[in-house]
Amino acid sequence: MPRWIFPLLVVAACSQAAFAAPSESLVDAEVASSQAPLPVAVQLKSESGVMRSFEQAGHDVADNTSALVTTAMGFVGLRYRRGGNSAETGFDCSGFVRAVYEKTAGLVLPRRAKDQAASTEVIDKRDLKPGDLVFFNTMRRAFSHVGVYLGDGKFIHSPRTGQQVRVEDMHASYWQRRFNGARRVALDGDAIKRLSVAQNLRE
Repeated sequence: MPRWIFPLLVVAACSQAAFAAPSESLVDAEVASSQAPLPVAVQLKSESGVMRSFEQAGHDVADNTSALVTTAMGFVGLRYRRGGNSAETGFDCSGFVRAVYEKTAGLVLPRRAKDQAASTEVIDKRDLKPGDLVFFNTMRRAFSHVGVYLGDGKFIHSPRTGQQVRVEDMHASYWQRRFNGARRVALDGDAIKRLSVAQNLRE
């Protein structure tokens, strides 16, 4: 397991323990059910850190995807805010995903979850790599919720009103029933360079 993973595990565990569970009466604009599972500890497999650019077929950017994961994990504990898209104000689910990619790779994704799904590459669930996007039907409509895949069946997202950015297990029954698609963000040359720089700064 890469050395950079261990600080993230500590941060995630401490952040999740620091916040009490919110009232079940709080309803999320994007995750309507109050039955979402509690946070789980994130465990990442080192061999799962691979993503490829669709514009540069065969170009291995395994090291670069860890920068996306590091950025996403750095937001653990930040509060949910409907319509929020910054660390200062809080995030909703699509605002969180947008911030991760803009901050790390300089890519500006569409604002809404369904538009993020429409503008990215469809992949099979079995082909998920860290940094890919995972979508869920949480409001009786497709692609109403989105998160960033971390590896080993875990993803990170901004769940709902009254809660904070956290890590979840896609194998939990709640998410299994609502999963409705995986997508990959195509990385152009500039994005790959930015990811490489971001990764080098973290080493």
